[in-house]
Amino acid sequence: MKIGLTYDLRADYRAEGLPEEATAELDSAVTIEGIAGALAGLGFEVTRIGGLKPLMVRLLAGERWDMVFNIAEGLFGLARESQVPALLDAFRIPYTFSDPLVLGLALHKGMAKHVARDQGVPTAPFAVIASPADLAAARDLPYPLFGKPVAEGSSKGVTPQSRIERPEQLLPLCEMLWRRFAQPVLVEPYLPGREFTVGIVGTGASARAIGVLEVEVRPGAEPGIYSYDNKEDFERCIAYRLVKDTAAERAAAVGLAAWIALDCRDGGRVDLRADASGAPLFMEANPLAGLNPERSDLVFLARDIGWSYDALIGRIVASALARNGLAEAAPAPARALLGTLGQAA
Repeated sequence: MKIGLTYDLRADYRAEGLPEEATAELDSAVTIEGIAGALAGLGFEVTRIGGLKPLMVRLLAGERWDMVFNIAEGLFGLARESQVPALLDAFRIPYTFSDPLVLGLALHKGMAKHVARDQGVPTAPFAVIASPADLAAARDLPYPLFGKPVAEGSSKGVTPQSRIERPEQLLPLCEMLWRRFAQPVLVEPYLPGREFTVGIVGTGASARAIGVLEVEVRPGAEPGIYSYDNKEDFERCIAYRLVKDTAAERAAAVGLAAWIALDCRDGGRVDLRADASGAPLFMEANPLAGLNPERSDLVFLARDIGWSYDALIGRIVASALARNGLAEAAPAPARALLGTLGQAA
């Protein structure tokens, strides 16, 4: 069975002169090697494709695959993560992870919060500010507030300046983020409680929360926030702990509810933070979560519950095979994992 691998390599864009932060969401060679090795171990014939443009060239040349393992993030536009799956849909090629609608929705944190809140998922009040005229939408939000770009990942744009204490600080923060990222700013009350990321594997009724990591900022790091600098220097700045207490159980329930409400597929993460009362609130969904074997939250979580990297990739693939009706055509090692769907850790 042939499986393609689509991705955007960070080094390629850095070689073109793009700055470090602009490419923060893109993948490293170690990630591509890890995924390709795991897929080969499952019995697939793997083709490394690359991003949108190499995919277009191969498709127009007539090349096809039985399925594609897609981790291509894209680089430009609010729907950049939707570009590769939209092209695969046009050519009727199945792929892992969520469809273009869900990827576009989840990347825009404001839109994701609207949908999640409408589906009853506990969510902090928020405002999306695209211009000074929108500042009134934040008038009733309680200070301190927290502002970040509405459609970035890897904590891009999150700095100590993201937390503001007074109304007169809001416009300068927004103006700075508008200049840097050319997109609206998501503003919400600063949540002072514990921060969690919930790992999810599966789709719809078979989706399960496999575990909950607490994200703790170490002494000496930028305090109180999972900032871009803290995330980049995570070994010094961040402690990740697998937690199973009552708060973690509540976080897992909220995370799974958000995953299902947004119609995410196969595997990923949901990030939450607790308010002053300890209630975990939905922050954002990551339906195209990082899979770097050395530095990605979902991989850390899988390791802590006793899954190898290959086992994590295998369960994601098993979910995609099952929902695309490809179980019978799959290689035997991949087929063997189909029985694990619907099982929590």
